[in-house]
Amino acid sequence: MLVVACIKQVPDTTQVQIDPVTNTLVREGIPFIVNPYDTHALEEALYFKDQFGFRVAAISMGPPNAEATLRKALALGVDDAILLSDRCFGGADTLATSNVLSAAILRLNQQEEVGVVLCGKQTIDGDTAQVGPGIATRLGYTQLTLVDRIESLDPVKKTIRVRRKLEGRYEIVEAPLPVMLTVVRELNRPRYPTVPMRIDSADAQVQVWDNTVLGLDVNSCGLKGSPTWVSRIFSPERDKGEIIGDGFGDPVGTAKLLIHKLLSKDLLHA
Repeated sequence: MLVVACIKQVPDTTQVQIDPVTNTLVREGIPFIVNPYDTHALEEALYFKDQFGFRVAAISMGPPNAEATLRKALALGVDDAILLSDRCFGGADTLATSNVLSAAILRLNQQEEVGVVLCGKQTIDGDTAQVGPGIATRLGYTQLTLVDRIESLDPVKKTIRVRRKLEGRYEIVEAPLPVMLTVVRELNRPRYPTVPMRIDSADAQVQVWDNTVLGLDVNSCGLKGSPTWVSRIFSPERDKGEIIGDGFGDPVGTAKLLIHKLLSKDLLHA
């Protein structure tokens, strides 16, 4: 049985800046990392490999430099790493992205039965949490989101039992395979690669599948297949005219400054 982990290369959002003139992301000099939620999806896929002997494939859609993300997955122990990269995939929204990832998973399923697909609950650059459910819908897989614990998995009966972290409560769900899981950080603690595996991953093969391999209609992927798009990115402006006062040395004067500011904004009413 094959377990597929979907991972994404994202900009390190702690260092992202926005060009105030063009209102676009400044990408020069920004380091890229593996989406943090996806590291937990990858770890759980490797746990299934350790426990049940399943094979693990890591797939990622992105530009050629996303190969570095997949080499990190190889260093952790995945069996196959596949980069989905083609100019016609560029500019994809969540719908177009799930189309490409689903096509890749279907192709993998032709080679070996896919039992579990794992994604992080969302990406830190988009925060939509739509790609995992989109894949499940297109493949007709059982969809279990916000998973924070795997209770059990039966490879013979082909069933899985998980705990979902909901608002104010938990939910235990049992479902048949194949299944799509989106996971949260509480699920596990990602492992670190060993030095020998890191060295081996430098020479390991990362397969690159373009659209000649997947054979998708170009109108269903990339910018052409995206019904939504980002028209502008901007940083929210802070209010000008902060109150600066010495609350310790001059508490009365500082209080008067605060009252004056509130009254000028009509936030206080007599």
